[in-house]
Amino acid sequence: MKDLRPAVFLDRDGVLNRTAVRGGTPHPPATLAEVEVLPGVEAALRRLRERGLPLIVVTNQPDVARGTQQRSVVEEINQSLARRLGLTAVYTCYHDNADDCACRKPRPGMLARAAEEHGIDLARSYMVGDRWGDVAAGAVLRGHLPRYALMIACPSGPAVFSHSATMTSPTFLNAAFIAASGSRLPSEGTAPSYARSP
Repeated sequence: MKDLRPAVFLDRDGVLNRTAVRGGTPHPPATLAEVEVLPGVEAALRRLRERGLPLIVVTNQPDVARGTQQRSVVEEINQSLARRLGLTAVYTCYHDNADDCACRKPRPGMLARAAEEHGIDLARSYMVGDRWGDVAAGAVLRGHLPRYALMIACPSGPAVFSHSATMTSPTFLNAAFIAASGSRLPSEGTAPSYARSP
């Protein structure tokens, strides 16, 4: 049997690429042309790849179910980010809450599927997100909880940090450093803005 390995699970919008906040709610890019990779992300992912950690995106994209986005556009964005950032895989839930599916975070369906398909040891893995549902997805897998559920700074505000995050981080670069070495960066200055102004 092949040995299982740890991985880094990543949310997409607000973690890898910038979101647009409208009415206090962050929204994903509507087209490939709107995609803006956040500062420090490419360097952070490079650090993780150098440590041999698979980089697996698990993203909710309910706008497809709501009829305000096309699945083909979401897939185009995913493929572009995967090529540019050297991602191992991207798993996407296209459902909305009313669909009651097993894959929409905070349910752990995408993590469980990725673990099976890529030989991932969830107990030694990391989940990085900017909203409580991201880290809660790992917490649902009791007995198979990712080692750290890392919450980075986001427009949603610090109140979301108290739910399931085992550690909070002001930037993605710091979160990557934690995953790569198990400790925080000694100093990284001011956290960048993770949202485009309305």
